[in-house]
Amino acid sequence: MLRLLNTAKPYIGKFSGIRISTRPDYIDKEILEILKMYNVTSIELGAQSMDDIVLTANNRGHLSSDVEKASKLIKKYGFSLGLQMMTGLYASDIEKDIYTAEKFIELNPDTVRIYPTVIMKDTELARLYLSGKFKPYSLERSVDLCSKLIQMFEKNNIKIIRLGLHYSDSLISNSLADNYHPAFKELCESKIFLNSFLDKIETANLKSGFTVYINERSLSKFLGQKKENILKLNQMGYNFKINFDNTLGKYDLYIK
Repeated sequence: MLRLLNTAKPYIGKFSGIRISTRPDYIDKEILEILKMYNVTSIELGAQSMDDIVLTANNRGHLSSDVEKASKLIKKYGFSLGLQMMTGLYASDIEKDIYTAEKFIELNPDTVRIYPTVIMKDTELARLYLSGKFKPYSLERSVDLCSKLIQMFEKNNIKIIRLGLHYSDSLISNSLADNYHPAFKELCESKIFLNSFLDKIETANLKSGFTVYINERSLSKFLGQKKENILKLNQMGYNFKINFDNTLGKYDLYIK
């Protein structure tokens, strides 16, 4: 740790701070005092879940209490706190993943990262999957869940700085279960708009001749990837115009 921090030390005046990521059980007062001296400004914890059964089943080596203790210490020392979660882990389910998000919100981090579980070949998770002991979320189920998580964190002013894994050829060639998508975040944001539209149109009881108002910056999210939302809604018999109201939030819409 010190070797890496000393490598960055000569350049401290040229950037605003250092962001690091570590395990929750590696944080204590001594470590935080050292990190402060080296201009570390943001610490992310690989919490992954706040359910102890899930953490134990996945051999994480720490418990939810470690996440809570480390998070409070990090905030006490004045660092920006980031929390990382994985959805769809072995022994988890939708309720446990939502519970993890709720516990994150209680800890009030500045940022979160959400990583849907991807099964890599030649791992313990792959063995569980191939033996039938682990059934991962389908892509559709994962999108549905993470679209809800986006809204939960947005509502509590917690910034999501990553949703889904970066694309790589290695990830594609070495993963199983076919539930990875390179544009995962876009799928989740489009799902938010599709659900919001259907909720509001049910109340309005309209089929055609109306206008949907969104923020101009949200147009691509509303249309969906490859205009999938519009195609679905047209197939359902909805015919409408789109107009802009830039006072709306990025996930807001109304029908008139």
